[in-house]
Amino acid sequence: MKKLILSLAPLAVLAAVSAAHAQDYPAKDKVVTIVVPFSAGGPTDRVARDLAEAMRKPMGGVSVVVDNAAGAGGSIGANKVAKANPDGYTLLLHHIGMATMPTLVRNIPFKVDSDFEYLGLINEVPMTLIGRPTLPAGNYKALTKWIGENKGKINLGNAGVGSASHLCGLLFQNALKTDMTPVPYKGTGPAMTDLIGGQIDLMCDQTTNTTSQIEAKKVQAYAVTTTKRLGTPALKDLPTLQESGLANFQVTIWHGLYAPKGTPAAVQKKLSDSLKIALKDPEFIKKQEGLGAVVVTDKRMEPAEHKKFVAAEITKWSPIIKAAGVYAD
Repeated sequence: MKKLILSLAPLAVLAAVSAAHAQDYPAKDKVVTIVVPFSAGGPTDRVARDLAEAMRKPMGGVSVVVDNAAGAGGSIGANKVAKANPDGYTLLLHHIGMATMPTLVRNIPFKVDSDFEYLGLINEVPMTLIGRPTLPAGNYKALTKWIGENKGKINLGNAGVGSASHLCGLLFQNALKTDMTPVPYKGTGPAMTDLIGGQIDLMCDQTTNTTSQIEAKKVQAYAVTTTKRLGTPALKDLPTLQESGLANFQVTIWHGLYAPKGTPAAVQKKLSDSLKIALKDPEFIKKQEGLGAVVVTDKRMEPAEHKKFVAAEITKWSPIIKAAGVYAD
């Protein structure tokens, strides 16, 4: 009996420490920092700033700020959090890059599956397949015919290696079993400018970047990458690539929230619970809809389901990236 009591003692101490963390966290005189591994002003930065605002109230009014740590395909910011003190005051908000970094970035100094505590998925952003305004194909069926007639001559633009548009383009080529010439740019802006000007033929990018151009009829829109058609006025008549014949084709740019490995369980729960409350905030939902994003409402808000989802995404993207032989340095 004494041995049993002694063996349970460390567990009791850990439980007491965790409870103390929960009671004290977050301290009013401290700041919770959400690290974004991309530059300020982009879609992921916008999501983080909206979330920081929405999480202040459920976190007891503590200050929640955003720190941009860009570079190396998002791995610099992620590594900053992986190596941070696991006290709940340094978090990571990352997108689909959490699933692509293990294959896309050479020698990353952390492990996506074991160096972070998963707190929950935040949102998903649909993608659209668009083309230059002079492209001689008025719908997706005509586009596939044109692609078949112009093999080896098609330029497929993207916002840089590892970007959402790059990943969607890789999956599109893989699904069609057709090679196109990738044309990487330093961001969506210059890529869109050249698409509108006719210097490149096609691009697959987030609705946050394409909807206004589609509405203005500056580009041709062919399909969306979701399993169901979108309800927004500019995109409601676009078919899905899946219904157009590309079986199981689905790409959304999702965002999730993470803490360093070893963050106390009680602190993780406080963060996860606060995230769930933030995701139901009407103002946060309205802001996300304005970005063309859909706030997550399913079981992927739960840490365990979030981690399972990312693991499935790694399995999905790894062979596609390896086959393309691309890397983000």
